[in-house]
Amino acid sequence: MNNKIKRLPDAELEIMLVIWRAESWVSSSYILNQLGDKRKWALATLMTVLSRLVEKGFLSCEKEGRSNRYLAAISETDYKESEGKSTLEKLFGNSVQDMVMSLYNGKAIDKSDLAELREMLDRVDKEES
Repeated sequence: MNNKIKRLPDAELEIMLVIWRAESWVSSSYILNQLGDKRKWALATLMTVLSRLVEKGFLSCEKEGRSNRYLAAISETDYKESEGKSTLEKLFGNSVQDMVMSLYNGKAIDKSDLAELREMLDRVDKEES
């Protein structure tokens, strides 16, 4: 995984989520359609953002007839891993315990989430034993 993946602004991330879900080449009209009511963008605005994502290395662009089609150049998993690591470092000083407690105290997760986390940690521990 590339540790130098830059953080995406919210609007660019929304576009990447659409493209990651598609798992194949997509057109700008497909992206506009999938964004639906989330973003009421003109095609020209979307094209500007798509160009920016290509320049940043997040997307590959290929000409198809008179239009372009786009494919993710960075996987969703790689992006999430990079963002997760960055968030853990910046906000929680690499303390998973502090992060989990912050999420719990902020009511972003509850006791059932903690139970799932315990089960996952037990599975990982058994796999590594």
